[in-house]
Amino acid sequence: MPNILIIEDETSILLGLEDALTAEGYDIFSARDGEQGLKFALQEKLDLVILDIMLPKMSGFEVLKQIRQKDKTLPIIILTAKGQEIDKVKGFELGADDYVTKPFGVKELIARTRAVLKRSHRVSFALANYLLEGIHFDFKAWRAVKNGKTLDFSVRELELLNFLITRKGEVVSRSHILETIWGYDLDNAPTTRTIDNYIVKLRHKIEKYPGKPRHIFTVHGKGYRFEE
Repeated sequence: MPNILIIEDETSILLGLEDALTAEGYDIFSARDGEQGLKFALQEKLDLVILDIMLPKMSGFEVLKQIRQKDKTLPIIILTAKGQEIDKVKGFELGADDYVTKPFGVKELIARTRAVLKRSHRVSFALANYLLEGIHFDFKAWRAVKNGKTLDFSVRELELLNFLITRKGEVVSRSHILETIWGYDLDNAPTTRTIDNYIVKLRHKIEKYPGKPRHIFTVHGKGYRFEE
């Protein structure tokens, strides 16, 4: 079964997550501060990290940043405080795969866990290489290079871009993206701005004028369309 690391300093939440995920058959590691959590994340063979943002000794953001410097593909779900939209955005910028807002229900957390684990085991790129705006995308190696310099793209950003490119000219709905890239069954798909945030990030990285995109277009009420 998958190995899951929970990094959470609130005892009641930590114990509740341990009980719920153990009951689902997952093998659990746990840490109560950022330093210990980072040590586990870098040393143990893990399938998923559930990471609180507010931690003693080292913030969740710093833990996330350092994990991503070593491992771009380890799935990470962050736990954020209610109403802290900036935490969610920053988490995605640092490479989080998903988030759950406190207080949350056990069923929601388990659904997110299943979805993230499911998509992590079926990552595949229909397109191996692509050249766009002077950027060479090597999707198999998780790299983007321009003028000999490696650019900062997360695995999820590359997955989403690849998905849009292979369907260029088509309008792709948000629900289709959530199901295919994020691994959600439609019944459990989150009502978040997850995709919107990723689209904004991609535009700032590939578009000359992100406010007036030439490649990734929003089709209001329907989804997104990629054009060369």
